Amino acid sequence: MTKPIDTETSKNSWEIGGKTFQSRMLIGSALYPSPAIMEESIIASGSQIVTVALRRQSAGEQEGNRFWEIIRSLNISVLPNTAGCHSAKEAITTAEMAREVFGTNWIKLEVIGDQYNLQPDPYETVKAAEVLIKEGFVVFPYTTDDLVVAKKLVDAGCRIVMPWGSPIGSGKGLMNPYNLQAIREYLPDIKLVVDAGIGKPSHAVMAMELGYDAVLLNSAVALAHDPVKMAEAFRDAVLAGRAGYEAGAMQEREFASPSTPTVGTPFWHQNQ
Repeated sequence: MTKPIDTETSKNSWEIGGKTFQSRMLIGSALYPSPAIMEESIIASGSQIVTVALRRQSAGEQEGNRFWEIIRSLNISVLPNTAGCHSAKEAITTAEMAREVFGTNWIKLEVIGDQYNLQPDPYETVKAAEVLIKEGFVVFPYTTDDLVVAKKLVDAGCRIVMPWGSPIGSGKGLMNPYNLQAIREYLPDIKLVVDAGIGKPSHAVMAMELGYDAVLLNSAVALAHDPVKMAEAFRDAVLAGRAGYEAGAMQEREFASPSTPTVGTPFWHQNQ
């Protein structure tokens, strides 16, 4: 079995929701071929936050117990979500139930507005966020890459915003990097996590190079031919993308510029 990252020696710590982590990858717990592969994939990813749907947890007592035993054995933070909710009222009720079941005030807020592309409903999402913030939840709202909606979520009290890269489960990557960049630049003090649509490790690199604090993904790992190996690839991609962002990329140029000098004295003749 793949060993988890050594969190004691990692220098890449960051904070979200009042907790400190080393991994900048949040991972889902659905769609894996088996519970054992899910467990090994989560470990291979190095992720320290796993999302869990209340409805899945409650689907069947035996299945739920086995699933929960695995999650608890991993000793990582649980981020319950309101997947499957279509109104603010439904999401608020689900969040309150999740707080009791999982013993955490964290909630990934999902309010779906369109069943065809699973696009979140911005009005119901903001409405639910306002209520949940007042009830003491730390809200991780799933939204589109719309700057206005992101600002309204912040106005509602959210300190974390999770715009999509593209529709859930599509694997299309970042459809509109310009919009994501605008959100990053306009909300420099807000924790931003690209949630949904990431299908390849290169998509995660791109999100991190934009300055996003983390990525959240599920299908890209769970539906890979080799989920464990893909989890490792995403772990490395997130690290590479963040390092590239922190290092600062060179400015793009309109024309070619030689990287090797074409005039002057060759360096091996300069000391003669």
